[in-house]
Order: sequence, then structure tokens, then C-alpha cells
Amino acid sequence: MNKLRKFDMILLAVCAVLFAVVQGLLYTGIIGAFWELNIILICINIILAVSLNLINGYTGQISIGHAGFMAVGAYTSAIMTVKLGLLYEVGLLVGTVAAGILGFMIGLPTLRLNGDYLDIATLGLGEIIRISILNIDYVGGASGLMGISRMTNFAYIFWIMIFIIFFIKNFKNSAAGRCCLAIRENEIAADTMGINTTKYKVLAFSLGDSFAGTAGALFSHYFFLAHPASFTFMRSFDILTMVVLGGLGSMTGSITGAILLTFISAYLSDYSEWRMIIYSVTLIVLLLRRPQGLFGSRELSMQMFGLGGKDHGRTVAGK
Repeated sequence: MNKLRKFDMILLAVCAVLFAVVQGLLYTGIIGAFWELNIILICINIILAVSLNLINGYTGQISIGHAGFMAVGAYTSAIMTVKLGLLYEVGLLVGTVAAGILGFMIGLPTLRLNGDYLDIATLGLGEIIRISILNIDYVGGASGLMGISRMTNFAYIFWIMIFIIFFIKNFKNSAAGRCCLAIRENEIAADTMGINTTKYKVLAFSLGDSFAGTAGALFSHYFFLAHPASFTFMRSFDILTMVVLGGLGSMTGSITGAILLTFISAYLSDYSEWRMIIYSVTLIVLLLRRPQGLFGSRELSMQMFGLGGKDHGRTVAGK
């Protein structure tokens, strides 16, 4: 545990240095508006990927409606700030809680399903949320909710992202997290050992959805707009692709997948006709060469950097 804490402190120090460097480059104008936007998108995508990995990777459930909960956070926080005139921090908190509560309410009946039935249920729920928003005039309907002030900046989003990453990391290493990992490995065996599988699946689902709501709140308060077109099935599919590409069950992989795919999309922005073809072919080649994802189920560990000691990057299955 001391070695793990030491490694966490090293990571926090690296994050602080990274923040200072990027903030300095943004302040001096060396990083232009285009790449500033993509850096913000990277942070949002990392939050979305690690939160979905909590559901798909750590608990072994499949959710294809993550963008729906992102929409809940985006619209709820915008209502708090635009319609009710509350502070941005209040809107961010309420958006997070609203997405988590909805995830809990939806998770109770749907997480009793398994396999393809759960896939279809989560896909349908994501679309239900989006279509419902389309028909609510109070939030702009098909035109979206406009007039949102830009209150999200790099400092806000970076340190919220770091908090969420470390929260999920510590959750994974907690007793509840170990129960989730046990459910992923063998749900029947976990149930036989006395683990309340429904409770921990709903817990992981609710936490993952609440952080998707956080990402949505940050998103809407950076791009001035909450629009249903930003939260379609394809958005959920993009998030799932980041998780699968990085490796199910690996937070390091989810972060890497989010960074890689956001950079690929940014570099291909000048080739609008060929962008999706090149994007798809790149993913196919990567997954054919390494079907378990870039990191598999492993994490960054001290041993990877030659610092010795037991490799804490393995999962409970020793993969």
C-alpha cells in the first residue's frame, strides 16, 4: 500500500507539472484556439471513458447509452445556470446528481438483464432520453438550449478529471470495487459467495452515469449550447470505442483510448469526406493487431518504470 501511495503521489506531481505546462502554453497563445478546444475535448472524453469503464470494464456490464446521461447532466446544469440563475458550481453538482439518480432508477430494473438484452435496453434508454429532450419546449426542443455562458475552462475541467480518475481508482481498490470485479469475473460465483450482485451492479452503473453527467455539464458550459444532436447513439458508440480500444478493465487504457481517438479526429478534420473511412480503418487495424486493446486489463504500475516491487497493474484475474 505504501508503494501504491508513493506511485499516486508521483502521478499527482506529474499531473501538476502537466497542468502548469499546458496552462502556460495556453496563456501565452502558443497553443491556438483549435488545439485548446481539442484539449478540452480530450479531458471530457477521458471522463466519459473512465466512467464507462467502471460499468463495462470493472463490473462486466454493457452500457450503450452513456451519451443519454451526458445529456441529462448538460441540460440539468444549463437549466440551473440559465433558467434559474444559480452558480455554475451548483449547476455542475446538480447535473452530476441528476444523472446519477436517473442511472439508479434505470439501473434497478435493467441490470437484472444480461447479454444482448442489456445492450438493447441501454441503447433504448439513451435514445429515450434524447427523444424526450427533443419534445420539451422548456429546454429548446430540437433547437437546443442556447445562451449558456462559457464557465468551463481548462483549470476546472483538468482538476475535475483528475479527481474523477482517482475516485474511480480508489473505488476499484475498495471492498465495493472488489465485489464489482468479482461480478465481472463470474457473477454466479459472486452471488454464491454472498455478494449482492444487483446492489453492486446498480452502484457501479449509478456512479458511472453520474460522472457522465459531470462531463455533460462541463461540455455545455464550454460550447455555449446543449443540443440533442450532441448526444446521439454515435456519441455513445464513440465512448465505447475508446474503452474497448484502450482495453476493458484498464483505466490507463481508457485514458489512452480517449486521447488517441480525439487526436485522430482532430488531425482528420481537414478530410471531411474521408475522415470516417480513415478513422474506421485505423480502428480495425488496431483491434486486429491487438484485440484485447492497447493495455488489455493492465494498468500503469511502478514495475513498468523499473521501480521494482510487485506488479500492481494486474487485475484480480491476474490478466
